[in-house]
Amino acid sequence: MGFLAFLVIGGLTGVFALAFYPGERKARPKIKGFLMAALIGFLSALASSYVGQFTGFFQSGQMLEWLSAIVASCLVGCLYAAVNN
Repeated sequence: MGFLAFLVIGGLTGVFALAFYPGERKARPKIKGFLMAALIGFLSALASSYVGQFTGFFQSGQMLEWLSAIVASCLVGCLYAAVNN
């Protein structure tokens, strides 16, 4: 269940970060950009969960794990949008 939740959370926040990133765009993002943002968001959410559990900062299923997944995927999604812009 955690894998699927991270896929949804990371994918959505990555796409939202790409779509709503402030600044001037040269062109509208294509489907490839949205898929890449979703993949990057998913991977960053998954990585933040595993790193937090490995360091002992939180355990699986805690609210802090979900919060770190959302924050990490938003930050990486915005970073991707800034570099891709």
